[in-house]
Amino acid sequence: MQPRVIFITGANGQLGLEIARAFLTRSADDFVWLAVRERRERAEHLAGQFSARCRCVALDVTRAENWKQALASVQAESGRLDVLVNNAGKHDDALLANMAPEAWSGVLQTNLDSVFHGCQAALPMMISQRFGRIVNIASLSALLPPPGQTNYAAAKAGVLALTQSLAKEVARIGITVNALCPGYLETDAFIQTPAAELEIMRQRIPMRRFGQPGEVAAAVFFLASAEAGYITGSHLKIDGGLL
Repeated sequence: MQPRVIFITGANGQLGLEIARAFLTRSADDFVWLAVRERRERAEHLAGQFSARCRCVALDVTRAENWKQALASVQAESGRLDVLVNNAGKHDDALLANMAPEAWSGVLQTNLDSVFHGCQAALPMMISQRFGRIVNIASLSALLPPPGQTNYAAAKAGVLALTQSLAKEVARIGITVNALCPGYLETDAFIQTPAAELEIMRQRIPMRRFGQPGEVAAAVFFLASAEAGYITGSHLKIDGGLL
């Protein structure tokens, strides 16, 4: 398999970093771009560990022009783009009756608009190659929307619809587009939840445990592989059997 070029957004968070590590450690040749806007320390540390095969690039995922600039840098240095992982996202939870308009628009921009901008910016390179893998990180909230997340659930449901529609548009030119729907994961932000609330959540999961970021990263790695070439327009739950 020829060396691949991978571009991962939200690469300053625990999930983004685990996805990057999966590519960097499971292949000796893959080149990984870590797209971050702020809080770059962990991404830069990982890039330093794999200095020959990893770079950080500045990116505000909500701005189309930033996407064009970032992927122009990728093309100039790497010459191609094989895998795009749209992982950037954020929460701003509130009951709809009390939700500020900025909480609605901000979550939609970061979680849904970013996927649109990213796919649109990446497609010219992938189309010219007649090959590409796009993996969009959605959420179980897209399938099982909880109260207090009308903005987040709507955005992630939009990611699933975008994934299915785009997959049909580019299937004949060697590009696959798939989505993952993680449930409860043990990330830095998640473990700050009060212990009593965590136990209630855990009891809802048939496996009686929370997911690990590495388990999602393994699914991303598979969907980006040649072996997953006949899978497109799909979404995979990673939730311990919750739904």
